[in-house]
Amino acid sequence: MIDRKYIGTELPKAVLEIEKGRLRFFAKAIGETDPIYTDETAAKAAGYPSLPAPPTFIYAAELDAGTLEPAMKALGIDLTRTLHGEQHFTYHGPICAGDTITVESKITDIYDRKNGTLEFVVRESVVTNQQGKRVAEMRNVLVVRH
Repeated sequence: MIDRKYIGTELPKAVLEIEKGRLRFFAKAIGETDPIYTDETAAKAAGYPSLPAPPTFIYAAELDAGTLEPAMKALGIDLTRTLHGEQHFTYHGPICAGDTITVESKITDIYDRKNGTLEFVVRESVVTNQQGKRVAEMRNVLVVRH
């Protein structure tokens, strides 16, 4: 069982530079066809300062930062026994190429189901840009199978 004492634990901050090439690659990988995600002229015509990040990009970018895996191992979670249970995003402004975002996450709940066969770790994150403006929030549930 994951110790409930970890509720409230803050994970290491992830600081991420948002790059055009990474945004284009991600858009292609998810099958995004709207040109605002791959063509800077189209993005600017739509009112963005540069290519905007597709809606789920910040979660993948946070995973790339490498802060989540060590935190889960510190909780004693065997990552080979985990599933990505759910993900929620709330956006307050665009995230675009050229931005530097900071993701600050903490564990907000740990609970179990099926007599402990399944445990759930809830992580909530706040995403700010280089001006310190909150641009998004994420809520993620990790499922641990025993």
